[in-house]
Amino acid sequence: MAELATGNRDDALDLVQDAMLGLVRKYGDRSQEEWGALFYRILQSRIRDWYRRGRVRKRLFGWLAHSADTEDAGDPLQVAADPVDNDPAGTLGNRIAIEQLEQALGQLPLRQQQAFLLRSWEGLDTAATALAMGCSEGSVKTHYSRAVHCLRAQLEEHWP
Repeated sequence: MAELATGNRDDALDLVQDAMLGLVRKYGDRSQEEWGALFYRILQSRIRDWYRRGRVRKRLFGWLAHSADTEDAGDPLQVAADPVDNDPAGTLGNRIAIEQLEQALGQLPLRQQQAFLLRSWEGLDTAATALAMGCSEGSVKTHYSRAVHCLRAQLEEHWP
């Protein structure tokens, strides 16, 4: 979820780690049943803060962004082939479908993206998702429904 929101694995891992530390520091005394929703609420807060800081950074240091992006383009680990490739056609089809899903998820508004990921991928119920997102259950249902309809429309050729 954090990686989709940030578009950068390192930033996402930093956000997740910061959210985990925040959970332990502030809510370690709570019951385990509450931890999931609390963690995602903290993570959503960290993601919003990351967006805010990014906007400020772009305004102040926008001229540096282009040169920094071109330096990271040649990571050899990212282009290395997977040695466990058993079925090339199936793997390619899956990869294309996953890329299309990630792209479609990235185009969703942030709240719809969060609702979809928390409900579908993380398996949280509506109440836990509402707690994690800091909104009502009705809002979660609305955001989730809109996300599903949008994803179905965009991905109908890749996902039956």
